[in-house]
Amino acid sequence: MIKLYNSLTKRVEELKPLNEGLIKMYTCGPTVYYYPHIGNMRAYIFMDSLRRVLKYNGYKLDGVMNITDVGHLTSDEDDGDDKMEVSAKRENKSPYEIAKYYTDIFFNDLKSLNIDVPEHITPATQYIKQMIDFIKILEEKGYTYRISDGIYFDVKKFRGYGALSGKDLDKVGVTRVGENEEKHHPFDFALWKFVTDNHIMKWDSPWGVGCPGWHIECSVMSNDILGEDIDIHTGGVDHKSVHHENEIAQARGVTGKNPANYWMHIEFLQVDGGKMSKSLGNNYTIADLENKGYSPLAFRYLTYTAHYKNKLNFTWEALDASQKALDRLKDAYLAHLNGTDDINDAEINKYMERFKDSVNDDLNFPAALAVVWDVAKLTVKSPKIAKLLLEFDKVLSLDIDKKEIKKENLEVPKEVEILLEKRKDARLNKDFATSDEIRDKLKEKKTKLQKEEERWKAKN
Repeated sequence: MIKLYNSLTKRVEELKPLNEGLIKMYTCGPTVYYYPHIGNMRAYIFMDSLRRVLKYNGYKLDGVMNITDVGHLTSDEDDGDDKMEVSAKRENKSPYEIAKYYTDIFFNDLKSLNIDVPEHITPATQYIKQMIDFIKILEEKGYTYRISDGIYFDVKKFRGYGALSGKDLDKVGVTRVGENEEKHHPFDFALWKFVTDNHIMKWDSPWGVGCPGWHIECSVMSNDILGEDIDIHTGGVDHKSVHHENEIAQARGVTGKNPANYWMHIEFLQVDGGKMSKSLGNNYTIADLENKGYSPLAFRYLTYTAHYKNKLNFTWEALDASQKALDRLKDAYLAHLNGTDDINDAEINKYMERFKDSVNDDLNFPAALAVVWDVAKLTVKSPKIAKLLLEFDKVLSLDIDKKEIKKENLEVPKEVEILLEKRKDARLNKDFATSDEIRDKLKEKKTKLQKEEERWKAKN
């Protein structure tokens, strides 16, 4: 039995699939306008861990993850500029070039973290027609209205708005900064935004030239590929009060059904006990971790030390401890693999059941990790134990059977250390152009360093 916390019902529930042996799952993907940071990656490790637990229990998966390459503004409340256009102007590229560049980086990061992507990857720009058709249905059913900057969803026309987040339409609270005064209610959200002539990403529609609002794409893609109702919808806790609440409203407005039975949200990643942001210069990326000599899988290990519903505090000391723990786990695996002792099968099964019970208990990876170490530290050294650790790694995906080159075996050039310090200063001073320029230089240095690693491997 798999138990999962459902953000919609506010309780832990037994997973009961809509279709026997199959889980339909939607994951909110990235907005590809800038480098993904490790906070983003925690969310996708969570997605992957859930998928691996489901597979471990014998389920087949039909999953979708969107790529937001249009339509997401600098504010979740439909205010500000289009993120893709802002990034295009900053880097003197087209929005399409920006989307391609950062999408590639995103998938490279996923690969380095052993994150298995869902079965369907769906860029928003490939679903414009379907989004327009979806908005037409909402219009026909009386859920929309038009104002000067676009077509909006009228939340007061939808009974049940706020079920996920707990928001009360009649108790709005403080006025939002930059709130559109034409909106009928502060919670109303854009389905289609009108754009100016110089806007590059734009399409014709029955209401005028524009682009889709951010929230519409997920409902359309999920409905088109997975059907009107699915098993699980995942995303970051920041999506809960706006994006996912709006998804539910517009999807139910069209189909009359709740789009997902289980809504799962992962908490924020903090840095040094505080917020991660560009302005603080601490929105670290996977490349930043690698440039300091850490394996991306050490970060994956670190995420297992806290439950997904709890905040995780990132520090370089914590990452260092995780790297050492991962190295010790790999050493323990080799010790058991080369052992000659025997162990009772009943003992093996006992540990296997403890591990499975842990991950099936709302993805309790801290408890599962404790089981892994109980096994790794056994004084009996047996290939059976090594095989059991590999069984655990089907879920953990830490590559415990692949020995890494110790970072102390490779000398990090002084010039790389200088560049890292300069980049840190640039980010603290909000000089992101210089920061990105240094990042590109570091990538060149990393390539040269990788070649040195290959030569080192050949000699040893």
